Amino acid sequence: MNAEYEKRVGNRIRTIREASGMTQEQLSARLQVEGCDITRSALAKMEVGQRHIYLDEIKLLKEIFQVSFDELFL
Repeated sequence: MNAEYEKRVGNRIRTIREASGMTQEQLSARLQVEGCDITRSALAKMEVGQRHIYLDEIKLLKEIFQVSFDELFL
């Protein structure tokens, strides 16, 4: 993925997470419960575009936040 695009998507994930009132720790715990092994540190890197975002993570984020794919990729 393009680095600039990953930054924008990561920023969008952070915006949605904050709007939902979740901390990075809470979101990473929720992702882990759903079967996605991700640490808070990895999530933080994802939000600033320093880590690739995998398809299974995108799918779970969509489900956790109850948003459309379009909303994740604005």
